[in-house]
Amino acid sequence: MRVALFGGSFDPPHHGHLAVATAAAAAFALDSVFFAPAGRQPLKLNGTVTPFEDRLAMVELACLEDRRFTASKLDAPRADGAPNYTVETLSELAQRMPEAELFNLVGADSFLGLPRWHEPERLLQLAEWIVVSRPGFPIASLSSLELDAHQQSRVHLLGNVHDDTAATGLRERLEAGDPCIDLIAPRVLDYIQSHHLYQ
Repeated sequence: MRVALFGGSFDPPHHGHLAVATAAAAAFALDSVFFAPAGRQPLKLNGTVTPFEDRLAMVELACLEDRRFTASKLDAPRADGAPNYTVETLSELAQRMPEAELFNLVGADSFLGLPRWHEPERLLQLAEWIVVSRPGFPIASLSSLELDAHQQSRVHLLGNVHDDTAATGLRERLEAGDPCIDLIAPRVLDYIQSHHLYQ
């Protein structure tokens, strides 16, 4: 079984997230993609706009778009309030699914910050990485990371997804009363409206 962890704020989840997961699943024959909203991201300690429970609920609705997608509580807020580290999340996933071949799905912008992540070398041991091109972060710039040959062999590039949707801009549009029907799945949009989010 080939499984990818797809972490992030998902505040809110949008068509760009689904496009990335769909392209990765097709390109790497993934059986499952776990969408895992982060409770508290170490590199974004100011937090998220929306509570974890609402982000998880929206992700659950977004994941109905594809049977390979599953909403996951793996990265739920910790009881002690500590940040959620991807290395711990991947380690837990490996324990739960010892037979699975694990991947971590990230944007090129996030991957370029890998040296600042918690235990970066162990991250590349725990899972293979699918790195998605992002506007302003060309895949060629990944060569600036000093990875040895073995580490490089565990990094796979996905360059055929060109979505520049930014959650910040999306939240601003929603706040201004734009329903963003072009960027958000109908079920997710219904949830946003019924729970008066981003207003």
